[in-house]
Amino acid sequence: MTPNGHYDEERLAELLRALPPAPEGWVRAAQELPRVRRELDDIVERAVADAEFRKALIADLEAALRSEGYEPDAIPLDELRKRISDK
Repeated sequence: MTPNGHYDEERLAELLRALPPAPEGWVRAAQELPRVRRELDDIVERAVADAEFRKALIADLEAALRSEGYEPDAIPLDELRKRISDK
């Protein structure tokens, strides 16, 4: 850091280049994150608007998701449960 609190961009670039590459799993997860967030938002929005869908999710989350064409293995189920229970 320089005395005025700003980082030297060239030094930052050097430090970043010295880091090992991110693990492939991290890269893949970062690429999938926007899609997963959209799916979570869509599912929660629908659960709020559709009482029957919400009941099905609460009764058997994974089965309800599969019946609607979602792949439960690709969705963070604990986060979805939390978001549904918060509504």
